[in-house]
Amino acid sequence: MAPAATRAPSKPRSARERILEAAYDLFSRSGVRAIGVDTITVHADVAKMTLYRNFSSKNELAMAFLDLREERWTKGWLQAEVRSRASSPAGQLLAVFDVFSEWFARDDFEGCAFMTSLLEFDDPEDPVRKACVLHLANIRAFLAELAVAAGVEDAQLFATQWHILMKGAIVSAHEGDRDAARQAGELGALLLARHGVALAPATSFFANPADGARWVRMSCNKSPVLFTDALNRLAAVNLGRSTR
Repeated sequence: MAPAATRAPSKPRSARERILEAAYDLFSRSGVRAIGVDTITVHADVAKMTLYRNFSSKNELAMAFLDLREERWTKGWLQAEVRSRASSPAGQLLAVFDVFSEWFARDDFEGCAFMTSLLEFDDPEDPVRKACVLHLANIRAFLAELAVAAGVEDAQLFATQWHILMKGAIVSAHEGDRDAARQAGELGALLLARHGVALAPATSFFANPADGARWVRMSCNKSPVLFTDALNRLAAVNLGRSTR
């Protein structure tokens, strides 16, 4: 099941809404191909003919699900949470892993529907696969926007690298590593330094100082050596910039 903030605000009324909500819950947990049309109609409490009156094919329903997933998960949850937790662009980038840490700890953690569905479709020309690629690219566009605001010179490269950290953390969480977000956040701090972003003390990134303090505790909790190394690297970057 999706994070609470990404669920429908109220019970859907029309047959189309019921079908899409049923598909949303089922596809989010299990992927597209694992769920048959019969299962969707049972959960939506509609006849199969009603489903096909509203969606010409299962693929069309899958693409509508992916669009809704972007609205609820990418924009309504992830981007909104990231922007609310930090005031600076660099802080917002690091806040991604703070948000992920809470998500990974949920009993109903379901993973990234775009990644799950992408891996189900091998044909590069498949419309569902193409939709997954597009929605993942939209996440990178958001990361690139933050990178530009943070002063990263090659924002597209940075966004690709940051997205790799995010996707790797999600896969690790699927393996059972609920600490994956913290570890990815440590690497993220190093990546920011590598791209020349001068970082202020971690607590100053966040609109709420308690969020910044939590990020520091999360980073130091199990790997103080790695985090200390990150701080040393960041200090070196800051020193280099201040002497130019």
